Amino acid sequence: MRMSLAQRVLLTWLFTLLFLIMLVLKLDEKALWNWFLIFIPVWIFDTILLVMSIVKMAGRCKSGFDPRNGSQNMKKKVWYLIAMLLKLAFCLMLCAKLQRFTTMKLAYVFIPLWALLIGGMVELGYNIFYVRRD
Repeated sequence: MRMSLAQRVLLTWLFTLLFLIMLVLKLDEKALWNWFLIFIPVWIFDTILLVMSIVKMAGRCKSGFDPRNGSQNMKKKVWYLIAMLLKLAFCLMLCAKLQRFTTMKLAYVFIPLWALLIGGMVELGYNIFYVRRD
């Protein structure tokens, strides 16, 4: 299943809008829902992205795939998978902290987000300053 750019953008906007509406309702105390319920649009969107990423990575295992031209692409897909898992860990820890399921310090809750941001900066620097030597 291949989605066009317009479909991906529309899907992203839809889930972001749903999340923001639910977040505003929770913060205005009009909805007394659990924080994990507020994040349902985020969970659904992340699940879709994870499934699509895993399917693309599994496509490399099919017969007839030429691995010579895909090692960089595979590294990038692994990084995207790790980034999504870090985001998921941050969201889960944040919900647990907001729902008071844990007494963990807020600084520890943000560790996956900090790791994600540092990894993103490293990837950006690599893409900007990397000189190809062919």
